[in-house]
Amino acid sequence: MHSLKTALSAGALALMTTLTSPVSVAQESDVELTIVNPDGLYNPAPYGYSHAVVAKGGSRIAYIAGQGGEDGSGAYSPDFNVQVKRAYANLRTVLAAIGAKPNQVTKITTYVVDYDPSKLAVMTQLVQETFGDALPAQTLVPVPRLALDGMLFEVDAVAVLD
Repeated sequence: MHSLKTALSAGALALMTTLTSPVSVAQESDVELTIVNPDGLYNPAPYGYSHAVVAKGGSRIAYIAGQGGEDGSGAYSPDFNVQVKRAYANLRTVLAAIGAKPNQVTKITTYVVDYDPSKLAVMTQLVQETFGDALPAQTLVPVPRLALDGMLFEVDAVAVLD
């Protein structure tokens, strides 16, 4: 946790609070998500995730393969920020194709080549822009490389469908 805190500005740290009870997030579907950030743990929202997400009401689960930062032709920008933006755009495209919205995503795993804390801010910003208040549970995995040359970032997801 200390390394995460040092990566954020003092202003962001001032926003940290611990939730003592679960928070339900309104849905436009029959799926109800309850965000759980237990008392005694730090508030992960400023870092772009929730400790746990409980889904109720969905009858189908979608497991979405890792989405990289490639454009429509399959090319990768050498810029990490561009790849993260494209990866989340690609994830939104897949969600739309299966009839899901970002607020139905309960879990994401991100893979980052040559991770260092300077990359956290852009990832957190895109997670917050994509998911709003329905921040999914998230695991970040630093890796030495990904499947394809030039690939710097990948995100996979689990979504609960109606």
